[in-house]
Amino acid sequence: MIQNLGTLTGKILLFGGVYSNLQALEALLDVAHNLNISSRNMICTGDIIGYCSQPEEVCDLMRKNNIKTIAGNVEEQLREGEGDCGCDFEEGTICDSLSKQWYPYAQQQISKSTLHWLKTIPMQMKFRFAAKNFWVVHGSCFNISEFIFKSTPWEVKERNFIKTNADIIIAGHCGLPFTDSQGDKTWLNPGVIGMPANDGNTTVWYAVLEEVNGKIEISHHPLQYNFEMASTLMDNHELPKEYSNTLKTGIWDNCDILPDMETSHQGKEIRF
Repeated sequence: MIQNLGTLTGKILLFGGVYSNLQALEALLDVAHNLNISSRNMICTGDIIGYCSQPEEVCDLMRKNNIKTIAGNVEEQLREGEGDCGCDFEEGTICDSLSKQWYPYAQQQISKSTLHWLKTIPMQMKFRFAAKNFWVVHGSCFNISEFIFKSTPWEVKERNFIKTNADIIIAGHCGLPFTDSQGDKTWLNPGVIGMPANDGNTTVWYAVLEEVNGKIEISHHPLQYNFEMASTLMDNHELPKEYSNTLKTGIWDNCDILPDMETSHQGKEIRF
């Protein structure tokens, strides 16, 4: 299902990958309030549920605030009753092994009412903003689990623009924030708020869209939150130590999914 949001106005806050990190979502809502951005102008690229310890509470907060979201591969798998996260990790990799620990936990934690809500979430969204066409996907418009990074060849991104007729595509899944433009087309990944961006910082990332003097401005922002509490809660629920440590170090346990360019940036400050 593709949800048409119509024409949006005012500032728009973009984020993805909450990953069951309630403390990060609460901090983001505080930022939205301080920026005078209505929660109805917050758009999530999916993977609301993931590595951290509070999937039910995160979903409840998303619902209460009417935050717009598409389904990530995790939501798709949960609502279909599948036995794995559908992240497209290669079998036998560290990520594949760890997913066999956190995914069953998430499956057990969510209520029937939350599962029903997950089944109502659209797969993709589209909207108009500042006279431009926007399309929101998780991985790509062809594959919910496709990893697309800044280094991904433009030809791969271009076929999404041809398919959707979008001027700007907002995507998630890869866990890293970036903006990549070619000509009049832009691929925007706001980053995720549930895990650091492998940059050696405990902050996480979101983006803001706004119209200034008739032009669209995209800004990426780091988010501070109570990562110590989120990490402790993961440990208390015996979730993978590798991910709870990442919350405290800002470094991913492994770079299995990353292309060479993104791997080379591990531990380096992200600047926009």
